[in-house]
Amino acid sequence: MTKKIAVINDLSGFGKCSLTAAISAIAAMGVQPCPLPTAVLSAQTGYPSYYCDDYTDRMELIYKEWEKMQVHFDGIYTGFMAGGHQIRKVLDFLDAFYKKDTFLVVDPVMGDNGNRYPIFTPELVAEMKSLVSHADIITPNLTELCLLTGTDYHMIKVMTEEKHLVTVAEQMARNLMTGGTKEVLVTGIRFADEESGEEMMGNLAVTKGGASFSAFPFIGESFSGTGDLFASVVAGGRARGDSLADTMKLAGEMIERAIRDSVKNNVPRNDGVDYEKYLWMLGEKNREACMKEQVSG
Repeated sequence: MTKKIAVINDLSGFGKCSLTAAISAIAAMGVQPCPLPTAVLSAQTGYPSYYCDDYTDRMELIYKEWEKMQVHFDGIYTGFMAGGHQIRKVLDFLDAFYKKDTFLVVDPVMGDNGNRYPIFTPELVAEMKSLVSHADIITPNLTELCLLTGTDYHMIKVMTEEKHLVTVAEQMARNLMTGGTKEVLVTGIRFADEESGEEMMGNLAVTKGGASFSAFPFIGESFSGTGDLFASVVAGGRARGDSLADTMKLAGEMIERAIRDSVKNNVPRNDGVDYEKYLWMLGEKNREACMKEQVSG
């Protein structure tokens, strides 16, 4: 039977982010995405103008119907939360659907580049910490990892060497794991390659069994939805039984190709990356072929 993931996020008509990214990526991995919209927008909030219809008061109406259907989810994946009211709705959802054999992936979208998004007051950060403490996997970027652990980002910003950044990020991740989170995948670790001097962007998977680091050349552009794509692949990979390290590499490879194409084609950052033609990389057959190749190599 096809595995199912409840995906709790907003739906944007333009921007290739949130549910748009999650539905396509998770489905490409052979897993059924079951969307629970938190809001419906004409376009993601990076555009100069957009319409937003908040769905918070309708979320319960939807999942109560799911309760009547007695559905079971193999996984639950949460993305951007527009306020404490939505986080509380998610916690209510977990009470109903988060079972012993269900995993929870939380993408704690709160900020980037050392800056907290304006809506994320200290009170809202505290509520996000509560949600994170329930998670089997979280996917914070370096800024969000600092917010979750109470670390001064400026201390991290001055570090340029890979080994120092990775060591500090791993320690922060393990601090979160003592609070209930089981695994942490830190994204957006930027550094200069020690030998070539080339700017790199890395991701770090931290589990109880160890840590794994994977990096790609930094292409110089930041696009809408890449974090959503990354977390979606992580959720789909967990449903398939993939290791966190393997899923991290797969997501990084797909997104790196998509960013290269988007930069080459001068795609506006708000439009999101041209990832659609690389969805084939996420398929089960391709994963099996890659695993055979790694073994034979």
